[in-house]
Amino acid sequence: MNFKLTFLYDGGCPLCLRETNFLKKKDTKKFINFVDISNNYFPENFKNISYKQAMDNLHGILGSGEIIFGVDVLAYSYELVGLGWIYFPTKLPILSNFIRFLYKYWAKYRLKLTGRDNLEKICESKCNIQ
Repeated sequence: MNFKLTFLYDGGCPLCLRETNFLKKKDTKKFINFVDISNNYFPENFKNISYKQAMDNLHGILGSGEIIFGVDVLAYSYELVGLGWIYFPTKLPILSNFIRFLYKYWAKYRLKLTGRDNLEKICESKCNIQ
């Protein structure tokens, strides 16, 4: 199947999982391939994205092979499911910068905010930290 987006998400993160489940329900045309990076079958390196990189920041892979990150993954996902208007503020320069700043903060602290071990601890059994 030719997906328009492969969406890498952390199924161990309760808030990430909630967002992903919402998108899965809305993706009636099956444009998005959802890949749970917390799954034991997720390889150490998926299309040149390491587990650690995927855990550090939200990644999406377009049908063309281009990799997008963070808010851009969410904005494109919502566009694909017909709810692109929700992320319209990311197209406005001043709001876009603020939203990206907030997302970077979330990405940096999401493990701690959701009561999980830090990335180094999680990676002890899942990846090689370089």
